[in-house]
Amino acid sequence: MTNKQIVHVEYALAFALSLFIYIQLHFPIWLFAVLLFVPDLTMLGYAMNKRIGAMVYNFGHTFIFPLLLASGSLYLSNDNLLLGSVIWIAHICMDRAIGAGLKYPDSSFTNTHLQKI
Repeated sequence: MTNKQIVHVEYALAFALSLFIYIQLHFPIWLFAVLLFVPDLTMLGYAMNKRIGAMVYNFGHTFIFPLLLASGSLYLSNDNLLLGSVIWIAHICMDRAIGAGLKYPDSSFTNTHLQKI
C-alpha cells in the first residue's frame, strides 16, 4: 500500500468514526446529511480570485476551527456547537479521503497538498 493510499484510508476511517460519534450522541441523522456539505460553500471564495478562494476554502477545510468549536461546546455545554463541529470534522475527513486537500493560492483549484504525497 502506498503512502497516498494509507492517507486516504486513514481519512475514510476518521470519517466513519465521526459519523459513529455523531450517532452515539443521538443527534438526528437527517441533519448530518443536510449539513455535511455546508463547508463546501467556502468554494464561493473562488468567485473573487484564486488567492481569496484558496484562503476562504482552506479556512473551511482545516481542523483548527471545528476543533475550537468542539472545545467551545464543552466549555459552554452547548450541544449545537458539538453537533456542528462533528459534522465539520466529518466533512473534512470525507474530502481528504477522496483526495480533496488544502488549496494553494497561486494554482488551480485541483492542485492540493495531498497531491504531494
